Amino acid sequence: MAALLALLVLAFAMVFGNSAADPDMLQDICVADLTAGVKVNGFVCKDAANATAEDFFTAGLAKPGLTNNTFGSLVTAANVLKVPGLNTLGVSLARIDYAPGGINPPHTHPRATEIVFVLEGELDVGFITTANKLISKTIKKGEVFVFPKGLVHFQKNNGKVPAAVIAGFNSQLQGTANIALTLFAATPEVPDHVLTQTFQVGTKEIEKIKSRLAPKA
Repeated sequence: MAALLALLVLAFAMVFGNSAADPDMLQDICVADLTAGVKVNGFVCKDAANATAEDFFTAGLAKPGLTNNTFGSLVTAANVLKVPGLNTLGVSLARIDYAPGGINPPHTHPRATEIVFVLEGELDVGFITTANKLISKTIKKGEVFVFPKGLVHFQKNNGKVPAAVIAGFNSQLQGTANIALTLFAATPEVPDHVLTQTFQVGTKEIEKIKSRLAPKA
């Protein structure tokens, strides 16, 4: 009987150990030590005795960001890199500002679902499912929209006035892969022959896009 019980315990451990979500915290706080040289899945904790209120605070989302750039938008993050106290808590925020006509271009967040709350203005938003279906809507001040984890999505300000949202993520560091920059501004470069065959255009068109997306000197 004891042997059978041991086998059952081992079986449950193997099944649930392989399918469990992130473990709960084992301490009250785990403020990220961003200066530590140790590489882990997340960040090592600094001594809790040295934690301060500043580790759990940022004023970075209080003011609009500058949007005079290629896409006419700016994402201001409040993630673990800006708020070390978020380490192991599985949440973060961002503020996204859009100039009139600005866009947060198609991108994905590999580690998080995103939910946005419109602070001001009006936005055309949407995401594309793996079945290649576009789900889109126009949202305005006070409204909310959700972008599922890992799916390509975008926000576009088609209005004549600035717009802004607060975005929430179920990750301390959601990661962002901008589709255009990933393909046309990677280092080293994605080979032209891959892009020409993928998009069914010539090398000149590919080089033109790369030149427009290249970092400004």
